[in-house]
Amino acid sequence: MYNLKIDYAEGAHPAILDKLVETNFIQQNGYGSDEYTLEAKDLLRSKLNKPEAEIYFVSGGTQANLLVISFLLRSHEAVISAHSGHIYANETGAIEATGHKVIPIESKDGKITATQIKQTLASFQLRPHVVKPKVVYISNTTEVGTIYSERELKALSDCCRAEGLLLFMDGARLGHALTAPTNDLTLERIAELVDVFYIGATKNGALFGEAIVFPQAKLALDFDYNLKQRGALFAKGRVLGIQFLALFQDDLYFKLAKDANDMAMKLAEAFQAQGYSFLVEPSSNQIFPILPIALIHRLQEKFDFYVWKSINAEYAAIRLITSWTTDELMLEVFIAMLNE
Repeated sequence: MYNLKIDYAEGAHPAILDKLVETNFIQQNGYGSDEYTLEAKDLLRSKLNKPEAEIYFVSGGTQANLLVISFLLRSHEAVISAHSGHIYANETGAIEATGHKVIPIESKDGKITATQIKQTLASFQLRPHVVKPKVVYISNTTEVGTIYSERELKALSDCCRAEGLLLFMDGARLGHALTAPTNDLTLERIAELVDVFYIGATKNGALFGEAIVFPQAKLALDFDYNLKQRGALFAKGRVLGIQFLALFQDDLYFKLAKDANDMAMKLAEAFQAQGYSFLVEPSSNQIFPILPIALIHRLQEKFDFYVWKSINAEYAAIRLITSWTTDELMLEVFIAMLNE
């Protein structure tokens, strides 16, 4: 049974493991003050062209979302998200457990627009009887594999700044977004347009880890207290720093993401050749073909994947996801079964 269900089924890229072994017996300070973590942060700042940016390494995406949102919001404030957004649909109420409401916006492609934000704000005007929207949460790639264009992100950024909102980007699969065939964004441009974002590595070659980035240091004032208070400050912070150092030297991070995208596009082309449609247009390493249920059962004999959404009695959409280490030979087997 070959896994096309998640993009973190394997361990870590050998460059990371080699770096961990190479540095294993070199004594370092703890809590992220080691030389590898400091070097990794400086390397990321140079990629962002933001020498003043504050960067914090944490273990995973849900943790990053909870840490950032709980830090940015006062007790009466709320966060706006697409209804498919990870914080609304897949985090066990982690944000609500901190005392903050998540306000969902309907979305067919995983993205939200400036118009929708303004409409949402208009429905939360009965002060002080309703919560006050303060943060807008987006994902890039989204939970259905779509990506934001520069024009779309700028429109969101302009809207948020005009309305006094903070824009936060979940970057669990940011590498895949930035190497998608139709992408026109860069890390540097994202750092100009959003208030906080994170660079996800768990799903792109690392053992685990995300880098939370505050492009403007003043917004991160006292964030380290929140990190410690919520149990997210690693004593052996070097383990996170070393991984990001390995991933961003020679742009390995982007190469791995592009490899995953290329494998997904290979699958997408095979479906298109057979005349199948998609729940959303393929953009990155997550694709959602709509298939006959009988064919889905046949493919499930050799491949593990999510049946994402029922379409009708005969068809359903599945999610296939590729990773930096997806075996192209196994994709050939998949395509051969499809072509049968």
